[in-house]
Amino acid sequence: MVIGLDIGTSSVKGVLLDEAARVRAQAEHPHSLRHPAAGWAEEDPEDWWAGTLKVLQRLREAAVSAPIHALGVSGMVPALVLHGPEGQVLRPSIQQNDARAVGEIAHLREVFGDEALFARTGATWNQQVVAPKLLWLKRNEPEVWAHLDWLSGSYEHIVYRLCGARYTEANWALESGLWNPHQQVWLEEVLDYLELPPRVLAPVRFPQEVVGHLKAEVAARTGLPEGLPIIAGSADHIAAALAAGLQQEGEAVIKLGSAGDFLYVSPTFTPLRELYIDYHDLPGLFVLNGCMASSGTLLEWFRRNFRPGASFATLDAEAARVPAGAEGLVVLPYFLGEKTPFSDPLARGSVLGLTLQHTPSHLYRALLEAVAYAFRHHVEVLESYGHRVRRYLVMDGGARSPLWRSILASVLGQEVHYLAQSAQGSAYGVGFLAGMALGQWNLEALPLEVAGSTSPQEEWREVYHTAYGLYREAYPSLQRWFAKLGGINA
Repeated sequence: MVIGLDIGTSSVKGVLLDEAARVRAQAEHPHSLRHPAAGWAEEDPEDWWAGTLKVLQRLREAAVSAPIHALGVSGMVPALVLHGPEGQVLRPSIQQNDARAVGEIAHLREVFGDEALFARTGATWNQQVVAPKLLWLKRNEPEVWAHLDWLSGSYEHIVYRLCGARYTEANWALESGLWNPHQQVWLEEVLDYLELPPRVLAPVRFPQEVVGHLKAEVAARTGLPEGLPIIAGSADHIAAALAAGLQQEGEAVIKLGSAGDFLYVSPTFTPLRELYIDYHDLPGLFVLNGCMASSGTLLEWFRRNFRPGASFATLDAEAARVPAGAEGLVVLPYFLGEKTPFSDPLARGSVLGLTLQHTPSHLYRALLEAVAYAFRHHVEVLESYGHRVRRYLVMDGGARSPLWRSILASVLGQEVHYLAQSAQGSAYGVGFLAGMALGQWNLEALPLEVAGSTSPQEEWREVYHTAYGLYREAYPSLQRWFAKLGGINA
């Protein structure tokens, strides 16, 4: 058997795969995303570790006496974890959707230029890349900065705790904006400007590489075998793309997780300024990646503040009674700024068109629709470069909602296919990758089961066409206000 773990925004998830790459068991342990200030997004890596141990214990129990041969870990990227000389965590992680480093982004853009960075890395200066956050830390937390010994991402940190390996997985490197994929080197001029020694960034390893073996003390706590091989792992969205079987141009994966991901395969390294680009978990392929700062987190925000204790199924049922278009309510889903297809860390969530007839159910439906509009925006950007999406696959926790799938299909004007293993997408993908790395199976063993297909609701399409036009007009009209709003009580 093989274990796949995913260090997600809201929980650690794990799956146990049997010899046929089928899910034998799964486990989950929650943790919290923290927002100490507007635009900030942090988590406690100790919460990840506690969740990892609990999930591994449950999966070991589910395996009974069956041998476990490999372990892979995926996670949020490029989350930023700062370690001291003994490997200790110096502060909470700064998440990939954190938008605090607005001034630092502008500063580094002025010093180095967007065009030069794009030509060398495929990235631009935005809230996703790591250097602005590092500059913010240097300016604002000098006591932390003074003790910084090395950096990792979310899953590299967990692998370090499991086996002691210090490394940087290739997609953390690529999305960090500090890695030149053409020459396979770090950008020394940026590191020099930040006064960071190169040793702070560990050697780059690719997803299928075995980087270490499970330590005895972790084996004793989890029941797993000492010496269990552990691979470098994968960015969560890229592992999900593997789980979806995404390897052909013309196919796209929509990942309805805490953040929203739009994934499209490219056979060559051809980055687009409006999107990110990643290494595929399959060597020789790349993934054009649209990454929205907020998706499922919006629904959790709604539930926590307006309907605590209600299930998402209940919220869906109530929202299903609201007409398409939420009776004139349009939401901009930029509650944590936005990353793609435009980069604006100062963008704010906005609710437009409220009247006294609107209810919480109208707002909930408008949030579902807003995320669908944002995905349509990504599709239009991709198609403006000559690409065409022929088939949509939808996955992750939000894909379990029939209402959300129906809204998405109607906004896109095309059928969407729901994958059976979609709720475990990232954990499943990195577990399957670990099995491939150890020779247990090849890609043909990937069980791609379409659990269902959702067609557009014809009576909704015209409504959504009109509402989408308003959605696209709203951001340019409001953009100049966002910086002013962010300055209130700052």
